[in-house]
Amino acid sequence: MAYTALARKWRPRSFAEMTGQEHVLASLSNALASGRVHHAFLFAGTRGVGKTTVARILAKCLNCERGVSATPCLECGSCREIEAGRSIDLIEVDAASRTKVDDTRELLDNVQYAPTRSRYKVYLIDEVHMLSASSFNALLKTLEEPPPHVKFLLATTDPQKLPVTVLSRCLQFNLKRLSVPLISARLAHILAAEQLVYEAPALQLLAQAADGSLRDALSLLDQLLAFGDGAARVAEARAMLGTVTRDHVERIAVALAAGDAQGVLAAAAELADFAPDYGQILDQLAALLERVALHQLVPGYAGDELFSLALVGNLAAHMNGEDVQLYYQTAIMGRRDLALAPDPLTGFRMTLIRMLTFRPETAGQARAPALSAAAAPGATPAGPVASNPVALNPVALNPVALNEQWSALLAAAELDGPTRSLALNCSLAAREPGLLRLTLDAKNAGGYTRGREEKLAQALGRHLGEALRVEISVGVVAAETPAQAGERATQETLAAARAALAADPTVRALQERFGATVNPDSVRARRPA
Repeated sequence: MAYTALARKWRPRSFAEMTGQEHVLASLSNALASGRVHHAFLFAGTRGVGKTTVARILAKCLNCERGVSATPCLECGSCREIEAGRSIDLIEVDAASRTKVDDTRELLDNVQYAPTRSRYKVYLIDEVHMLSASSFNALLKTLEEPPPHVKFLLATTDPQKLPVTVLSRCLQFNLKRLSVPLISARLAHILAAEQLVYEAPALQLLAQAADGSLRDALSLLDQLLAFGDGAARVAEARAMLGTVTRDHVERIAVALAAGDAQGVLAAAAELADFAPDYGQILDQLAALLERVALHQLVPGYAGDELFSLALVGNLAAHMNGEDVQLYYQTAIMGRRDLALAPDPLTGFRMTLIRMLTFRPETAGQARAPALSAAAAPGATPAGPVASNPVALNPVALNPVALNEQWSALLAAAELDGPTRSLALNCSLAAREPGLLRLTLDAKNAGGYTRGREEKLAQALGRHLGEALRVEISVGVVAAETPAQAGERATQETLAAARAALAADPTVRALQERFGATVNPDSVRARRPA
């Protein structure tokens, strides 16, 4: 007996068997149940997400001999004929091979005639965007005034190429790429039903390589089963896909966090033994850095199927936000430039070297604590670690000393515009365990909102490595706020600049010889960055 590809054998026969696309299925089911079925549907989405499958199931729903419903019987003559591809009233057309206007006119010549056996005559036009402009004009006339017994089901991977006049006459449904967990679960279900041996990580690799397409995942699974002698194991999957274990990517990230150039290059050298796709490695590294950035932005951000929460949290605690952003940008730019490198390994190594070479360094600001080499991928840090060593003394100090620490903390912490402005106009009234009491200068009370207070607490808590509350009261500050200190420094610099200009011999000579005068408003102090 001839072998049937898994993508064909396991094509869904009803909406209940579909994987994902709940938003589309719910709309179609409601329309069928209420009897409000439009005459033209457009299904858009990338390859292998179920466009044609949904259209065929819809055709069965419309022509099932037991009546129009969202659950075709799958047993009547009409359902069986549609499944076998021999229904005379379901006209399937591949627009990619029939783009001429004569082909379209020939197709539509019989629209006026009633269906032969079924309730509706259904036209399923795949890759409809490939039709010529003249073909679209011919189709448009029928879409404008279709006979009551005709339904059009259009499918496309590029809806932007369709004329607006055609789009406006269709109900458009956008089918989404399927997630890795959805695809993995579907593959596991199929293999269990087929009674075949598999390893879950292997299915996850296939799901990732499929890039949202279940059909591609099933084709890869067919290939893996042939490669693995009827079993889907992770070692064969990696060999077939040319991927490497994620441990290598995690080791590179840990070495980057530690600033360990030797460790980074050693991990790159280990990869060379596998002859990997270095573009995929940079993609995985960028994906990991994105998770780290999310964890830093939203403390406690949950992990996902790609990277463990323990690893992401460990890296987030030991990397500065600026470094994460720079590494991510360098990774995707290096990914783009791999084709221009003398060879992929050289381009990959140079990308890693750039990450270590161009790390941002702010004057007077210490870097994040180095990640210990003993912190292997997946290890959980022993406790909360500040992203910067600048901290606040919990003991009672005089207001001036306390606000010197407050100014240093704000200079080191990562704060956005409005939140930073609020903090700069506050003085530190008291430091208690888990609590900062601030006094906001009354002149700047308009800058306070509860949301900014909460954002300030979150940012400082991340920086200090602890759960932190901030309480802000409006009043008279006990000592200079950082904003006042900055303004005072600016005025002092301005006064010194004006005095130096007035004492300059050249300026004095111009004044004595030509009667020149100095405009004090033209002297400006450059504000610190």
